[in-house]
Amino acid sequence: MYDILIILLAYLLGSIPFGLVIARLYGVSDIRLVGSGNIGATNVMRSVGRFPALMVTILDIAKGTVAVIIAGSFGGLLLGDLEYLKLAAGFFAIFGHIFPIFLKFKGGKGINTALGVFITLLPLPIFIAIAAFIITVSISKFVSLGSILGSFSLPITVYITTLIAPDRYHPVYLPVAIIFAILAIFTHRTNIKRLLKGDENRFSFHSKATSESEVKDCG
Repeated sequence: MYDILIILLAYLLGSIPFGLVIARLYGVSDIRLVGSGNIGATNVMRSVGRFPALMVTILDIAKGTVAVIIAGSFGGLLLGDLEYLKLAAGFFAIFGHIFPIFLKFKGGKGINTALGVFITLLPLPIFIAIAAFIITVSISKFVSLGSILGSFSLPITVYITTLIAPDRYHPVYLPVAIIFAILAIFTHRTNIKRLLKGDENRFSFHSKATSESEVKDCG
C-alpha cells in the first residue's frame, strides 16, 4: 500500500510546473504563451532570464531526486526488490513532468527531472551524459541536440560499465536507460523536425526568444 502511495506522490511531485510558477513570479502569467511555449528551463531562460531559469533547473532536478530518495527511504519491496520501486518512483516523476495533471497533461520534456532521477541511481553514467550535453551545446549551441545526445550516452555508458564490471549496476538499469533515450526522442520530436529544417533556436546567454514587450504582454 505504501509503495502505491509513493508512486502516486512521485507523479504529483513531477507534475508541479515549476517553470510556469517561477515565470509567473517574474511577471509572465503563462510561459506557455511565450517563446517556444515550453515550461522548461530553456524557455524560461530565453523569455524571463538566467536566475529564474536556474531556479527552474534546480527545482525540476529536485523532483526526480526527491522521488527516488523517498522511495528508497520509506518504500517496501515492490516485486521483491526495492530498486524496482525507486525506478518506478523516478519514472512517474518524469512522467508527471511530461504529462502533468495540473496542466491537462501537457508539460515539458522531462530531461532535468530525469537528470535528478539518474543522479541518484546512476551517478557515473549521468556524469558522462552531462559532459556529452555540455560539449554538444558548446559546439552546436542547440540545447535540444545536447539533450538528445546526452540521453543516448546514458544506455551506452551503462552497457560499457556492465561489460567491465557486471555487478556494478542492477540488471534493470540498462533497459530503463534505453527506454529513457527513446523517451527523449519522443519528447524532442518537434525539435528534431526543426533541426532537420534548420529552424531550431540556438542557445545564448545574451539573447531572449522574445522581446521584453512580448513578455510583459503575457503578464
